[in-house]
Amino acid sequence: MRLRDLIDETAVKVGLESLDKEECFEEMIDLLVRADRIPDRAGALEVIRQREAQGTTGIGQGVAIPHGKHASISSLTAALGTSADGLEFDAVDGDPVHVVFLLLAPVNDPGPHVRALAEIARLVQTPGFYRKLTEAKTAAEVLDVLDAEE
Repeated sequence: MRLRDLIDETAVKVGLESLDKEECFEEMIDLLVRADRIPDRAGALEVIRQREAQGTTGIGQGVAIPHGKHASISSLTAALGTSADGLEFDAVDGDPVHVVFLLLAPVNDPGPHVRALAEIARLVQTPGFYRKLTEAKTAAEVLDVLDAEE
């Protein structure tokens, strides 16, 4: 599983404008809507909110991975956003989030979703990966970092 195969420049936002996780969900879902990756904005937003209600997806160390499954999603899709100022995300360590990976998956095919979550977990443990992502100034630079680490 390569995240880089799921994410192109239309699904990357450097300089998220959001201040908290609710705004971030909307901003990143809108990114995927504009990229024509999801047909049901309201449904996708609802599953992200439902998953978050079960427990924070702010995994700590400045990273969050909001994710969910919805019937309108035909194949795994992802977006990546960065925030220089950081977002209030109720992360497990209490720190602001600067890197957000959002995943949306089909309801009946959990394999790719689980592999993508595992790949993100692996990447964020890679020395220098987080720093390089947060220092990237453009979507192309973010993708170059992702490509180099995978």
